[in-house]
Amino acid sequence: MDSVRAFKQVDVFTAVPYLGNPLAVVLDARGCSEQDMQGFARWTNLSETTFLFPPADPAADYKVRIFTPSGELPFAGHPTLGSAHAWLEAGGTPKTPGSIVQECGVGLVELRRAQGRLAFVAPPLLKSGPLRTAELERTCRVLGIDTTEVVDAAWADNGPGWIAVRLATAEAVLGLRPDFAAANAFDIGVVGPRKVGVVGSSPAQDTDLEVRAFFRSGEMAVEDPVTGSLNAAVAQWLLGDGTLSAPYVAAQGTALGRKGRVFVDQVGPKIWIGGDVVTCVDGTVNLVVSG
Repeated sequence: MDSVRAFKQVDVFTAVPYLGNPLAVVLDARGCSEQDMQGFARWTNLSETTFLFPPADPAADYKVRIFTPSGELPFAGHPTLGSAHAWLEAGGTPKTPGSIVQECGVGLVELRRAQGRLAFVAPPLLKSGPLRTAELERTCRVLGIDTTEVVDAAWADNGPGWIAVRLATAEAVLGLRPDFAAANAFDIGVVGPRKVGVVGSSPAQDTDLEVRAFFRSGEMAVEDPVTGSLNAAVAQWLLGDGTLSAPYVAAQGTALGRKGRVFVDQVGPKIWIGGDVVTCVDGTVNLVVSG
């Protein structure tokens, strides 16, 4: 059975269309089964597709379910910002002015609009702490580097299961050529600092940190253009140990020809992960549902 639904495709963590991370959003997914949503997400073939529902929790403004081509995620960062942008643009009105509450697999996620950008509160880490020696060695085999090149490494799992690796410089991060055939890969995020204020030819010279994210999608190994969940986890890690101070700006997607920008701030105990969102496609989709 076919069902016409309002639909948007947005670009997240960029102010310039087609230079961020795309997201497909079905704005009213009532009546869609899990099989229907998974099938559509597989067809869009984007890193994530989201489906919006009325909230089950009275404290929330809407509920979102987040699907990759191969499965459902309890939380992801760029789908959170992109879904909120699409919901607001379609006429959604928050219950509390100035604050948006999203219901998803990890519970309630708070968002706000600051300096013209949407931002979400980084959810708590599900797993943190240093890697075991074998885990670090396996991670370095995938990244194609020696363990001596790693400044620090830790679990930074807030749902997707990230391992975070810090290298000495942004240039070292951009020079990586991962080999996912080297081992059964973890989801790996790699970060390296920039020298703030140094003028050069880098397209990311306005940023403090370079970020790359590598993960498996089904049988394929991919690099993500811009990753909200990873940046949220990295912010908790690097702000927590004093490596960075807020606010700061992270660049991601440089190696892919993108220009992702993640704006990180901290207000009291809350770490805010923000970015611009632009709408690239606005219309309807003829969604096939099984009901």
